[in-house]
Amino acid sequence: MRIVKRIAIGLGILLVVIAIGLATWEPLLARRAAPPPDHKYDVVIKRDKFGVPHIFGRTDADVSYGIAYAHAEDDFDTLQEVLAMTRGRLGAINGQDGAKTDFVVHLLGARATVDRDYMKQPADIRALLDAYATGLNRYAAQHPQEVKLAKLFPVNGQDVATGFVVRSPFFFGLEGVLGALSGDKPLPIEKGYAKPDAPDAPNVTPLGPNAQENGSNAFVVAPKRSADGFTRLVSNSHQGWRGAAAWWELVVHSQQGWNFAGATFPGAPYPLLGHNEHLGWTNTVNRPDMVDLYKLVLNPAGDEYRYDGQWRKLETERVWLPVKLWGPFVLPVPKTVYRAVQGPVLINKEGAFAINYGGRDQLGMVEEYYRLNRAQNFEQWQAALAQHAIPGTNFIYGDGAGNIAYFYNASFPNRKPGFDYRAVLAGDTSANYQPGTVPWAMVPHNINPASGFLINANNSPFQAAGAGSEIRPEDWSPLLGIETDTTNRGTRSLELMGADGSISAEDLYRIKFDSGVSQYSYLYAWFKELMAVDPKGDKLLTDARELLSHWDFNWDGKGPADSLAFSVMRVPNRWHYERKPKPDPRTVLAEAAGYLQKHFGKLDVPLGEFIRLKQGKVDLPLDGGPDALRASTSYDELPDGRLAIKHGDSFVMFITWDKAGKVSSTSIQPFGSASTRPASPHYTDQAQLFVQHKLKPVWFDPAQLKGNTERTYRP
Repeated sequence: MRIVKRIAIGLGILLVVIAIGLATWEPLLARRAAPPPDHKYDVVIKRDKFGVPHIFGRTDADVSYGIAYAHAEDDFDTLQEVLAMTRGRLGAINGQDGAKTDFVVHLLGARATVDRDYMKQPADIRALLDAYATGLNRYAAQHPQEVKLAKLFPVNGQDVATGFVVRSPFFFGLEGVLGALSGDKPLPIEKGYAKPDAPDAPNVTPLGPNAQENGSNAFVVAPKRSADGFTRLVSNSHQGWRGAAAWWELVVHSQQGWNFAGATFPGAPYPLLGHNEHLGWTNTVNRPDMVDLYKLVLNPAGDEYRYDGQWRKLETERVWLPVKLWGPFVLPVPKTVYRAVQGPVLINKEGAFAINYGGRDQLGMVEEYYRLNRAQNFEQWQAALAQHAIPGTNFIYGDGAGNIAYFYNASFPNRKPGFDYRAVLAGDTSANYQPGTVPWAMVPHNINPASGFLINANNSPFQAAGAGSEIRPEDWSPLLGIETDTTNRGTRSLELMGADGSISAEDLYRIKFDSGVSQYSYLYAWFKELMAVDPKGDKLLTDARELLSHWDFNWDGKGPADSLAFSVMRVPNRWHYERKPKPDPRTVLAEAAGYLQKHFGKLDVPLGEFIRLKQGKVDLPLDGGPDALRASTSYDELPDGRLAIKHGDSFVMFITWDKAGKVSSTSIQPFGSASTRPASPHYTDQAQLFVQHKLKPVWFDPAQLKGNTERTYRP
């Protein structure tokens, strides 16, 4: 018995030691970063009636400091997760999913890129980044009880820059390739490769688990096409409503001449879209083939690869991923990161694959976004965009001088004729590989088209301006890999705007909030397939088909078939846009009808009872649908069967320049400016307006804040 007792005591001591180790190793080994250089910032924050911060600074750096502090007041939780990601420590907060993102950060070598190039950035860019980091540090020091991770603060400008390097490539689909090579899902169709298996599965991206669903609508109308001679630009991003890619609204004013109203992501020291006095832009996700795969030839030991007849050492780096278990316990998980001349490498049972992608290993996008903010006319704005450092996303532009433009912005990899870059390439030769990106002149664009309008809704850039005003596919190199995909939103936009020879403000508002399906779209064709399903005596299928036969092809919430149509039409949005295998129409119809019958006891559920805007105690009816201009895309299933929408229309902004070039704007968000602060009056104060298709004023002119200011303070 003594032996058993001693063994038990020994095991108990061992378990205590292990527990102490798991609870202390991560913060003990974490490196505390050097803070930015000391600097006193002069900034005033004015919160308007909707809690939107208007940030006033003597210098642009002062404003950046204020942006960080104000954003931390509204959403410090998400900001910390973004910062932890840049340090490879997100797993210590979010467990296994966070560790997968940490692996991606190591795999892409984002930190090494920043360490190499940070001091090469212009002095004003570094000042902006350092000021932003200092603002975050200031908030963390004042609110230590909110800090989630030991030694996360202080942060510095390098941390902020790393966030840009990590997140940028996930706006054009890198997650699909990484997920496929790691065994999570098949490669995107253009890669044409079978699904392999692998132990490393970075299937949680720096934009969250549903990055492939990111979309947007954009509309711009020139004076010659508008009813009153005004220029109008509509920004209608489709992002997740929470997390690292959720929009946060702000207005900035610097005595150095930086004035801007728009929105940004957590971790950015300036607005990423919106308008200044003279011009504005918005973005939509584009989907060119920006990723090239190379299958390496390894030696038997697996530590070298063949390249141009010689063996090269496969670069390796041992990294430790923190994986939070529960409470304070964090498990250290070792992984190895590999790299070859073509880029980062993933190894699975099919072999070793090197990945080259657009905009790899550079951080020029940090400067480019700022120069876009500061541009005062179309020429300056084009010069900033021509830096060609933002790896992906369309830019749709308008200005007070009446110019409109669409740039299919992408850092296309250099490619050599004679090779099929849609397939996996041989990795043992330099014949098919060339580093860098194509010249800016090769990027498709459509400037001041004869039609007087431009749109994009994640559709092909060759469908943007209407008949007679489109750019032609044959004028651009097929090596760019430009998508020819259409969306219902794109087709519907062209259909509505093309039929309106004099587009008024009311017309544009009606078009943006349209919830219809075009008869020329793939959604309409899919609906016809559903209606052709033979019920074969199944009463539920018979009833479902009968109900759908009366659908008016509009998710406006007014028809009895809207909920069933929402359920069956969300499926093709996924296989079409995400390029997944097409499902069986009968199965889809049966599952959708069965779900409604199970949870509601009927099929004709009013749409507003089925899809909801839910945040805290707010629970409101929604309208719109999958791939509709009024977008309600992805959701969480509630216990009672209702769907809580979490992705779709997010930040919406209507921008107008009158005949004299004076700008005004209105905007709306799904929740409010303080979307992670339940105690704030601005947690959900925009929700009711959002579901009613209403907009709030943007008080861009500081004089407009008189009588509309909630509080003023210095951080």
